[in-house]
Amino acid sequence: MSGNPFIESQADSDFSKAKQKAWIQSIKSVINPEAGQLLSFHDVKSLLKPDREKYLGMKTVPIENIAGSEDRYQDFNRHFFPRKEHLRQRWMSIDKAYLSDINLPAIKLLKLGEMYFVRDGNHRVSVALTQGVYAIDAEVIELSSEIPVEKNATRDDILKAVIAYERRSILEQTDLDRIIPVEMIEFTAPGRWHEILNHIEGHKYFINMGSDKEISFNEAARSWYNTLYTPIIELIRGERLLTRFHRRTEADLYIWIIKHWHSLKEKYGPEYPLDQAASEFSAAHGKGLFSRWGKKIKKLFGF
Repeated sequence: MSGNPFIESQADSDFSKAKQKAWIQSIKSVINPEAGQLLSFHDVKSLLKPDREKYLGMKTVPIENIAGSEDRYQDFNRHFFPRKEHLRQRWMSIDKAYLSDINLPAIKLLKLGEMYFVRDGNHRVSVALTQGVYAIDAEVIELSSEIPVEKNATRDDILKAVIAYERRSILEQTDLDRIIPVEMIEFTAPGRWHEILNHIEGHKYFINMGSDKEISFNEAARSWYNTLYTPIIELIRGERLLTRFHRRTEADLYIWIIKHWHSLKEKYGPEYPLDQAASEFSAAHGKGLFSRWGKKIKKLFGF
């Protein structure tokens, strides 16, 4: 196989073209680089928290349904084109086997929702896609989660699905949507709805400490919304703090400011002003437009 100069040359050319396609696609996706990135199985697993595992055996899987990798997600892009030069020799050896009609072992895949992740066989998937193969034989293990995800989902799509699931769970548990206007509360990270619930429970606890009559969860939720959440949101709007936190929401900022405020009160005393805490948080962690684009350019070109 390696002694055929034509096949050797063809495999070398195939890799160079595939790597060039990866570079071109990275340029096209500069506005939204996430869309071109291969998903990390461990990252997605930590978000979806699957609770069941099942061996499915040998399956023929459409390659377009393979969205990520267990260990090599930084070596290939979302279309499984190779991104790095050190992949050349291994990639070429697989391509030469394909060009020589040599059968290769089945790959190993992990299935989450409608997406597949490569456990073993990343180079074989890359070569197969480059050569126009539609489907590939794979040994599959399925992991099940209550949160559904589509085969073409990006990490952002998965995050949104997780956040939506958490929101539904909290509302079903508490009927919070019948107590306060939750449609105005949106998050960009998972776990925040549970933090909101903890804030309300904490607010209820402190009110009841100074009262002879214990207030209900519903009363505590209304009080929290009117006396804590809304004033902080009005402060965020009045100071236009959200302009320094790209793609974040007012509710995101509320969570961060509350945490920062509590840490400052522990350090300087309970009278530390909220507006000063918010201003300090924005100055320390907010980013301007030029700073954000500078980071994108550095990431794209590897500076």
